Amino acid sequence: MKVTSARLRTVLAAALLALAGGAAPAHAAPAAAADGCGAAPPQAPGTSTDHTLTSGDRERGYRLHLPDGYTGEERLPVVLAFHGRGNAAATTEEFSKLSTLPAIVAYPEGVVDDEGKQAWQGAPYSVPGVDDVAFAGDLLDELQAELCTDERRVYATGKSNGAGLTALLACRLSDRIAAIAPVAGAFYPGTGTGQDCAPSRPVPVLEFHGTGDTTIPYAGDADRGLPAVRDWAAGWAGRNGCEAQVPDRTTAPDITVARWTDCDRDAEVRHIAVTDGGHTWPGADSYSGGGYVTQSIEAHDVLWDFVRRYALPR
Repeated sequence: MKVTSARLRTVLAAALLALAGGAAPAHAAPAAAADGCGAAPPQAPGTSTDHTLTSGDRERGYRLHLPDGYTGEERLPVVLAFHGRGNAAATTEEFSKLSTLPAIVAYPEGVVDDEGKQAWQGAPYSVPGVDDVAFAGDLLDELQAELCTDERRVYATGKSNGAGLTALLACRLSDRIAAIAPVAGAFYPGTGTGQDCAPSRPVPVLEFHGTGDTTIPYAGDADRGLPAVRDWAAGWAGRNGCEAQVPDRTTAPDITVARWTDCDRDAEVRHIAVTDGGHTWPGADSYSGGGYVTQSIEAHDVLWDFVRRYALPR
């Protein structure tokens, strides 16, 4: 993938805007000139390939999957999938099954922390000075310049520390992220759990968490600043102006669903609790973390049914 060509088109578009008397807003979608529709794809449809780009003076990596039948003529939704701490893009692709979705899926790579593990912004162990929100924006610029994407249908998911980053993206990049679906989220204070989270629009949220998770406890961990997961979901419901809470519904012996509805712009918040579930990805067939893995649901299918209903306002 030629990163420089995409960057050049974006810079030229910004320069033309400046000459016209405007200024490009922070984290705004690229101008129409940086559009990959009709261009030859950087890899074969149906494949996953590793790429790099420069963000914040660092070379950053990501794994890109194009769905079968990709032609570059039809605008497709984009899913950003963030691995957990110490994990990586390739293994997350394997256990999450997200590459089976009818979407362009990008699996970014975190920066290695002091313990030699890849990590994301917002956690106490993340590498100081790394701006992963900016990286996400730069990655979207790159994808939208090189591929035929639907800029109104960009979704973010992730596991653990990566799930925490999706919350931060919802806080700071809500003009580009239509909905989020974190799994076993590590919602440290740095992920925008308090008043510092001020999205420009209500962001729909679907959260999965095991009640038996011993890594990121379902009941929270005050010593690490981790909230109780259901309280975190209720906080997003309040942020989205949801006026009703639907009675909990048991959809399988180990699955309980909580929903907050009647929200501003229909931005529903939904929480799926896996009874006795571990720090795992629901439906995973390969290792995704310690503890019980439910096979009652497939997280990739459930999250897709949820997020695909949403698009950014025109």
